[in-house]
Amino acid sequence: MSNIAGKAYGMNVLTPMRPSLTWLQVLIFMAARAMPSRLSGLLGLKLIHFARWVIIRRNQWPDPTLGAPQGLPALENDYMLFLSNFNGTWDQYIDAFADGIPSGLDMFWYASTKYPHSIPISSFKAYIGTNQIQTAYYYNATPGAAQRDIKAALRVREAVLDLAEIHRGGNVEAFAVAWRAATAKLANSLASPGYAPIASIATRSADAARREFIDALAAKRGS
Repeated sequence: MSNIAGKAYGMNVLTPMRPSLTWLQVLIFMAARAMPSRLSGLLGLKLIHFARWVIIRRNQWPDPTLGAPQGLPALENDYMLFLSNFNGTWDQYIDAFADGIPSGLDMFWYASTKYPHSIPISSFKAYIGTNQIQTAYYYNATPGAAQRDIKAALRVREAVLDLAEIHRGGNVEAFAVAWRAATAKLANSLASPGYAPIASIATRSADAARREFIDALAAKRGS
């Protein structure tokens, strides 16, 4: 699946907004920056690498025709573009996001057309799935390592450098004490990186069923 690179998943969601409400969404973002405590629930979500919401007005899209006579299409809506990279499955991410900052999600998609709110979660997942754009190209510099793996590796590196400094002193007893202390402290940071298995057969089946539902819904709308 093109969204997945190693242990990481790349998500892109594009939702329409009525231009008459875009100013309100801009105001909400300004308020969120002024009150970061409203997003404190995100601090506990260690699976997230990056998340960003971007407002694209209907006259700000690039011209795909490169100056050809047809020019830009006439759009009726402005759009909200949400981009994120995270570890784990699609369901795990949406569940964690909705549980961590439900009111924050409702603020950030407040002006998006037909946004159902983050609770109940089933409606929110259907909305995100319907408006998600599948990732065509996704580069990951550390495909075998999740965010926790990288942080663990940094902790190990720091400990090794400290041990090397003690080793230079030539004190065997001091090095032995430091070695035992570092080994005990880093016991949970010595896992081997590598590609993660699927979360469960049920999760894989749910992903497949969701894609079938969204594809069928899109085909019905197009007929």
